[in-house]
Amino acid sequence: METLLCSQKPPLHAPQIPPTSEPNTSPILNPTAKQTPTHDPKSWKLQANAKGFAGRSPAKGRPKKPETTVRHRTSEDDDEIPKEVFYRIIKRILVSVGVPMALGLLSLQIFGVIIEQKLWDVPRWVPILATLLTFGSSTIGLAYGALSASLDPEKKGSVLGLEEAQQNWAEMWRDDEERKKR
Repeated sequence: METLLCSQKPPLHAPQIPPTSEPNTSPILNPTAKQTPTHDPKSWKLQANAKGFAGRSPAKGRPKKPETTVRHRTSEDDDEIPKEVFYRIIKRILVSVGVPMALGLLSLQIFGVIIEQKLWDVPRWVPILATLLTFGSSTIGLAYGALSASLDPEKKGSVLGLEEAQQNWAEMWRDDEERKKR
């Protein structure tokens, strides 16, 4: 925390202790003794550069070029993903993850109200099972959202994306088999 507050620290050596008539009085042991600061507090500067965050600032005045494609950089032979396809994948992932998660949170709230109002003595396994099913389907929705999007920029695809998911699943396994053969 001290690094965030000030960048200058007092020296590690003890200050010169003037001779006194009493041998046990020193400014270090006696807090009421007058102590002079070694540095002027007005010259202290805040330091908030943590490792990894002190990178270069973006060049000012230089216009950014618009991104039309998103590059997947895991290997040299991967193709570029068009911007429309990328946004389509993101939308499908958000829906296929968000809807089951929202239903799971809503079911927990409903079970909480039912228990508080004493409408039904809900067994403990019912909310646990509901949470497991909704959050589990939310986890599966991540993969399904990515696989169910049409990879053709001109073709929008179906609402549920079942045909696209079957095509993309087969293509994914075919690519994996080709990589293993190399």
